Parts: sequence; C-alpha cells; structure tokens
Amino acid sequence: MQGMNVAYVQKTSFIDYPGRISAVVFTRGCNFRCPYCHNPELVVPERYCGTIRQDDLFSYLDRRKGKLDAVVVTGGEPTLQADLIPFMERIKSMGFLVKLDTNGSRPQILREAIGKGIPDYLAMDIKAPWEKYALVTGSLVNITDIRDSINLIRASSIPHEFRTTLPETLLKPDDVRAIGRMIEGASLYILQKFIPSKHVEKAYEGQASMPDEDLEPLVTELQSLVGRCMVR
Repeated sequence: MQGMNVAYVQKTSFIDYPGRISAVVFTRGCNFRCPYCHNPELVVPERYCGTIRQDDLFSYLDRRKGKLDAVVVTGGEPTLQADLIPFMERIKSMGFLVKLDTNGSRPQILREAIGKGIPDYLAMDIKAPWEKYALVTGSLVNITDIRDSINLIRASSIPHEFRTTLPETLLKPDDVRAIGRMIEGASLYILQKFIPSKHVEKAYEGQASMPDEDLEPLVTELQSLVGRCMVR
C-alpha cells in the first residue's frame, strides 16, 4: 500500500467511534484549506509532518486485537489516498470495525467503499451553506460532489453523522439552519464548538466559537430536519 500516507496514529480513543474503543489513523494531505483546521501538519505541504511505515501500523493493530473494537480513518482527507480502499479492507479483515471521516469531495471513492460494504460508520464534515463553501474551505469546491456525498451517505444503511465546526467569525446561526436543510433526513447532525489550538491560519488561535446562546435554540430547531442534533 505505497499510496497511503499515514502521518500518525492515536493508539486509543474513547470518543472518535461512538460507543466503541478505537485507534485513529491520520492520513496526510487535504484538498481544502479551512483556515480554522487544527491539523495544519496534515494539510499544508510546507508544514507536513513525516509518515509512518504501514508494517508498523498493522503490527500494532495485530497486537491490539481483542482490546480495540474499531479503527477510525481520518485526515487530512482520506479519500485522496490512492490505496484507501484496500487499506480499509485490510483493517476490516483483521476483525475491526471501520469508521471513515471525509469532507465529501470525492463521492466516487465513497460510493466504492459503501458498495463494497467496508465502512461500518461514516462521518462527513459539512463546512458551510453552498454559497459560502469556497470562503470557508479556502478552496474551489465542486458543490455537485459535496451534494452527491451527502446523498450517498443518507441513502446508505450505514450509521452516520454530519458535523460542522463553528468559528464565530465564519458561520452564523442562519448558515447552520441552511446546512440543516441541506442534510435533511440525516440520522445525526453535530454542531462542533470551535476550540482554539494550532490552525492553518495563525489568526484563529485567538478566535471564539459560536456562542452557546445561539447554539442551544439551533439544536431545538434542527430536530425537525434530522433524526438527532447535538452540540459537541
């Protein structure tokens, strides 16, 4: 699997796969440049971290059989990785559940993975309402691809969540309402508080999240559009 750029592995997580103990595999490389992204070492080429050997990763997973339930594949953007499908198939063949995190920009890969029955859980980041996608991602985005990915996930029988990170300077309550309409019928929509840390753009180190007084009524409103809405 020479096409997989695995940057690092979080060996144990109790929160990344709902209700399961997982390892989290972070892939390097992304086609978006969201200024608030907290993994700049996976996104910005001049800030890239190194990669780890596939053999070392699978040796670790082999030793953790019976102790870990699942492996989460995240990034960066995993669907950019040339060998993502066989990589996830190998993880699944070891007896682990597989969760895939994606920005939805490559629905063809998502379609193949779903068609082969690989992911046991899907999570897609919805960055903004359609008209603000380029602004929030700092990228030229094919909206048709994003829409196709939303539809693929909603139509699948796979447990899933959509989520939006909410820096106060980029997204307002009406933007979140618009996203709710974009994903209507989804099982779960998570409103993620923005937490300052390290970011693609240094200016975000001192910025705030959408305030709680705006988030709380949104959760109630969005319950009419999705199965469940929550703040994380």
